[in-house]
Amino acid sequence: MPDFKKLIAGLKRHYGEPKSPPARGPFELVLWENACYLLPDERRAEVFAGLKKKVGLKPSAILKANRDTLLELATMGGMRPETRVFRWLEIARITMDQYQGDLAQILEWPYPKAKKALKQFPNIGDPGAEKILLFCGVVDGLPLEWNGCRVLTRVGYGREQKDYSKMYRSVQQDLRDELPRKSEDLVRAHMLLRQHGKEICRNNNPLCHSCPVSDVCAYPQKRLKVFLRA
Repeated sequence: MPDFKKLIAGLKRHYGEPKSPPARGPFELVLWENACYLLPDERRAEVFAGLKKKVGLKPSAILKANRDTLLELATMGGMRPETRVFRWLEIARITMDQYQGDLAQILEWPYPKAKKALKQFPNIGDPGAEKILLFCGVVDGLPLEWNGCRVLTRVGYGREQKDYSKMYRSVQQDLRDELPRKSEDLVRAHMLLRQHGKEICRNNNPLCHSCPVSDVCAYPQKRLKVFLRA
């Protein structure tokens, strides 16, 4: 069986301490998730910083903002900027109408209710809602996005399946007894797994020869067996 603690320690030695998003609180994190489309994190950070400087990161400020300013910032975030502006306004509107401008109140709610509240917002499904709650210190397991989930299945957690939701659940089940309890440790694990999946443990042509945790990973042996059978 793989060793989760050893895996994360190896990734931390290689990548260093990961940087969490500059967004703080659930409202800002929802905006962060909607800042750009199919662009690097550096561009996402630029769009987010522009919103903060030129508009403000309050729902009331976004609703009152000049639409040309919003469109200019949204254009930095990639394709379909008009849709992005609409989503920012929708995020602000929902927060004002349903949460009196204070989305942070959901952090005091039971976990399932808080997660359901976040899923009302554009582009926020189960993994996104779980990640936002984790970054806010509300813990219920380890949320994973595609890169992190791929890393863990290759290491040996869960089962690779065409149905992503089934694969995700199988990974979560295998991890259940190995996860740290502190939210900061889970955030670190989430960020490191994501970075490793993007840079080395890539979907296509993974760089196994450069992997800092190959000693705890089952994937190189699987690749070798496939090669020998070919």
